[in-house]
Amino acid sequence: MLIVGCGCRGRALAAALLADGHAVRGTTRHTECLAEIAAAGAEAVVADPDRLGTVMTQLAGVTIVCWLLGSAGGDKAGELHGPRLETLLERLVDTPVRGVLYEAAGTVEPKLLRGGAGAVRAAAERWRLPAEVVEADAADHDAWLAAMRAAVARLL
Repeated sequence: MLIVGCGCRGRALAAALLADGHAVRGTTRHTECLAEIAAAGAEAVVADPDRLGTVMTQLAGVTIVCWLLGSAGGDKAGELHGPRLETLLERLVDTPVRGVLYEAAGTVEPKLLRGGAGAVRAAAERWRLPAEVVEADAADHDAWLAAMRAAVARLL
């Protein structure tokens, strides 16, 4: 698994997936956050979803990409849930990745999350790429984590 956006929720998901027996790689934009990801047990790497080349280099051995950017706000949110996501989905066709999990809830503007969910569903249909869109509210940590784990299980 590659968790793009391995912040607090990503680290919780990484720990749960590791407990389920999966190998997990988690990304961060900031080198100072690598230790936190590693402490959760995941392989920690620097990759920036604003620079997809840095994400693409992390796909070796990855079966599922988890796009956990539902709370990645700022002025780049529209890009991360629109053009960046769409480009990633298109590029995944020529990789060993065989599934995408998209976090469609969080603090990002709902319109952007709906657009990202639509892009994931369209890519799934167009390229027959298995995909899951999870809309569980991250404020309910246990329900969110259960929904994410179930989505990963369905993708596998």
